[in-house]
Amino acid sequence: MLASSPPLTRREVALAALAAVLLALVMHWPLPLHMSRDLPRDTGDPLVQAWQVAWGGHALLHQPLDYFQSNMFWPLKNSLAFSEALAGYAPAGTIGGGVASAVFRYNVLFLFAYALCFLGAWLLARELGAGRAGAAVAGAAYAYAPWRLEQDGHLHVLSSGGIPLALFLLLRGYRNQRRGLVLSGWLVAAWQLSLGFTLGLQLGYLLLTFAAIAVIVAIRQGRRLGAPMLRVTAVGVALFALTGLLLGRPYLQVLDEHPEAKRDSAQVAKLSGPVSSFVAAPEENLIWGGATKGVRDALDWPPEQTLFPGVAILGLAIAGLFRSVYRRRVRIGLGVAAAVCAVLSLGFEQSHSHLYPYRLLYDLAPGWNGIRVPGRITTLTSLALALLAAGAAQQLVSRVRAQRLSVAIAIGLVALVCIEGSGFDLRPGPAIAGPSHPTVPLPPARIPAAPAPRLQLPVTIPGNRRYVLWSTDGFPKIVNGRGSFDPAFFSYVTEQVTGFPDRRSVTLLQRLGVRSVVLDQRLVPATPWANAAEKPLRGLPLRRVRGRGVVVYLLEPGLQAPARAGRTREPRPGT
Repeated sequence: MLASSPPLTRREVALAALAAVLLALVMHWPLPLHMSRDLPRDTGDPLVQAWQVAWGGHALLHQPLDYFQSNMFWPLKNSLAFSEALAGYAPAGTIGGGVASAVFRYNVLFLFAYALCFLGAWLLARELGAGRAGAAVAGAAYAYAPWRLEQDGHLHVLSSGGIPLALFLLLRGYRNQRRGLVLSGWLVAAWQLSLGFTLGLQLGYLLLTFAAIAVIVAIRQGRRLGAPMLRVTAVGVALFALTGLLLGRPYLQVLDEHPEAKRDSAQVAKLSGPVSSFVAAPEENLIWGGATKGVRDALDWPPEQTLFPGVAILGLAIAGLFRSVYRRRVRIGLGVAAAVCAVLSLGFEQSHSHLYPYRLLYDLAPGWNGIRVPGRITTLTSLALALLAAGAAQQLVSRVRAQRLSVAIAIGLVALVCIEGSGFDLRPGPAIAGPSHPTVPLPPARIPAAPAPRLQLPVTIPGNRRYVLWSTDGFPKIVNGRGSFDPAFFSYVTEQVTGFPDRRSVTLLQRLGVRSVVLDQRLVPATPWANAAEKPLRGLPLRRVRGRGVVVYLLEPGLQAPARAGRTREPRPGT
């Protein structure tokens, strides 16, 4: 049997949770003042992920058996599986409706993700033997490591709090032979998997590794789990596996129907970073953003290759290898884990990939050839460093006899970690600003009735992200969409409608069953549709209705565009 867990009261956990929430609010100020108006980081992927959560709630209420058949990229199938679906957040999507609710909901989940990272790491550090001060350092180091700033636009990457929380519940449950905690741990692990395979796959292999180590140790020491614990373990593993199978099925179908969705080795190598990635901080970082600019600018793809762990965290972690409240084997295990995960997070180079261990995962381990960005393994590196830092911080605080001084040191260490990982802007102004919080682009006012299915122009990446978010108002079927890859059929449609309104584009849209086209005149400058609103409609089965800043084209039913010669072969949807 494992050693019993250290005492942990409900009041202590409640205070830690409150501290996690308050810290999330402070570190992202002034976002909490504009939860229905602004989004963190940028108006790119957050727009789509706000839609994903909203769609998840809509699908749970109206089409739970067709969850992945979303309203975007119509008429393609399984379009929700064109990127991480964030299915674990779907229950939140059942509350409210429309664009403002989608934005507010996303921001709540964004702050929740940071708070859960703090609380999960805090609990795991306490379980490993750290006191409250060390656990607070672990929570801050995991939630606010400098590299995470670059991921503020990726909710599925930020939402990693379920990893330490699941490990805490499982470790405490097996230590104390408490079946409820063990089952809770597996349920949290399944929930983490449901947020996306980017982190879910990492957690799955981590649990598999721990299980193998536990079995080896149990055999060597002649220990065994009792029948009740074996049964609850089997149930938990089955739930985790079933979650992966149910969510993985539509993704496998997408890979079969859309070869362009597959992650080839060249793409993975392009997004893999050099060793210098570990000293490249995000541009927004208060302390190191400017200092590491030269290193960051030399990277091929900085958004996914800035893996700077933070000097304060790294210093405490190194100290924790030698001076810590943890047992020696725990320190060694965390150090090995941090080193292995750091090496794996570098991915591989295409020219001599056999020198990189990550290539073994990509070639041999199931699921890893579907992961696009190796650098996101830094999530596990960061957790190991945070736990090591907690051990060193607790050792330091425990050596101080004066209670007030020890509290001041603990607060100072947490503040040091948070400041080093912050994205505050201290330039002259009315107030200290937090990380970038741009305002959400709103749909045009007074849009004339545009029946679905509909196409929105211009068909550009920024525009498509907006259209997807705007579709949360009723979820009409739209040809536009945004995912982690561009479907070949959508690329074909985009090419064919560059001359809209003309015979070629109208013929294709009629064949698809599109009923209206919405032209947003605010976005058309410098696009092929800059003069589309002034083109004549003579001979075309279209009716034009002008609104404020928008033009709606209604495809007249029963009428056909004049035939034309040299028709381009049209690929079928889903191919």
